[in-house]
Amino acid sequence: MPRSKSSQRWLQRHQNDLYVKRAKQEGLRSRSAYKLLEMQKKDKFIKPGMVVVDLGAAPGGWSEVASRLVGVRGRVYAFDILPMAPLSNVDFFQGDFCEEIIFHQFLAYIQHILVDVIISDISPNFSGVRSIDQPRAMHLADLAAEFAQRILKPQGSFVIKIFQGDGFETYLGRLRRLFTSISIRKPIASRDSSAEVYLVAMGYHAKMEI
Repeated sequence: MPRSKSSQRWLQRHQNDLYVKRAKQEGLRSRSAYKLLEMQKKDKFIKPGMVVVDLGAAPGGWSEVASRLVGVRGRVYAFDILPMAPLSNVDFFQGDFCEEIIFHQFLAYIQHILVDVIISDISPNFSGVRSIDQPRAMHLADLAAEFAQRILKPQGSFVIKIFQGDGFETYLGRLRRLFTSISIRKPIASRDSSAEVYLVAMGYHAKMEI
């Protein structure tokens, strides 16, 4: 089946992308790794020995970086509805992190240990219609924040991709009530044409919900 013109343009842009080429050269799973690395350099939210959860992890770009940062004394737990090839020091859960059965299986697996950092580069399947895509993206961001409130330890951090538009300011206000500090980041590896930004929320201080 022949590709559409928009698919051909995307493929050409992807193949010519500096960060795609760099990721291949350096043996990284995806260009998204450089976004996390840049934010980590600025904000230093992941430290050796920490427990990190990666939401929407496949193909593993962020989990790969996080596993190197936490080292052998730390651990990364990754979630995605899509399969993901194994990574050292990463435990992968294939399923929807929003489902209660998956959540409780995860809690039992980690023996209710609280998490230091939650990272999320998750996006919906975009239709190209802004009025449809933005609410979908905000809904996913809401679900990720609810997940964080259930397992994040006091003073923990939450790093999430979010799209500027309807609901952004409301969401930002929500996180400001839950965390001591919020930084809005636009990593260099983020494409200029994308409305995505990242919120780095640190110092979780709300009451645990478990």
